[in-house]
Amino acid sequence: MRGRYFAYVNKLNCIHMAKKLYVGGLPYSTTDSELQEAFAQAGAVSSATIIMDRMTGRSKGFGFVEFENDGDADKAIDMWNGKDFGGRNLTVNEARPLEERPRR
Repeated sequence: MRGRYFAYVNKLNCIHMAKKLYVGGLPYSTTDSELQEAFAQAGAVSSATIIMDRMTGRSKGFGFVEFENDGDADKAIDMWNGKDFGGRNLTVNEARPLEERPRR
């Protein structure tokens, strides 16, 4: 298995594994729903989140998209990595686990 996976239980108590993608180079005006809509072209999106700066409340220009299956996630990487989105070239790859950092 490649990438970062998240297990969740649906309403029927079935366990599903989801693949999370990092999406960088987003225009600062991009919303969660715009990101989800764009990546839904590749398949079923579980969630799409733009990361916001805590101090300013503005987008940091990157986010994460979670897919319900690996095939759709791989298709999204092929479809969007290096491609133009709102005038900017995207970087799309499998999300890496968050590394521990010392608190500031």
